[in-house]
Amino acid sequence: MSHSFYHAVSSCNAFGGVPEDYLEIHEWFDRSRKGTSSILHRMLAHHTSGIADAVSHFGSTITISTGRRVPVSLIGEQHITEDLGFVPTLDDYIQMMTCPRWASKKAKLLHRRLHERIDTSELETINEENK
Repeated sequence: MSHSFYHAVSSCNAFGGVPEDYLEIHEWFDRSRKGTSSILHRMLAHHTSGIADAVSHFGSTITISTGRRVPVSLIGEQHITEDLGFVPTLDDYIQMMTCPRWASKKAKLLHRRLHERIDTSELETINEENK
């Protein structure tokens, strides 16, 4: 979906109440959109860990205008599923990333070690060179 309000309307249809009951949560999930035009802004909150962060921020449930309590986790799952078609994990995003040029030699070696199980003795050589 292209706007937090439309997510809120969808939540209203799914859980009851009025769109304003849900708008703050949907704006929270899309808050990183303000800093970039890239669709990759979703990597900051559109995953299982982002849902857990939303629950920490808003509480386990919200009480909507009808008096009904709605789990924040369900609202987050709905938002992410509408945007991506499923709810990825943070690891799903991390696996898509590559080590950028500006990363240090140590970070590159650590990345290779974790993914290729290389010998870490190279790290000791770099440590000695940097002293």
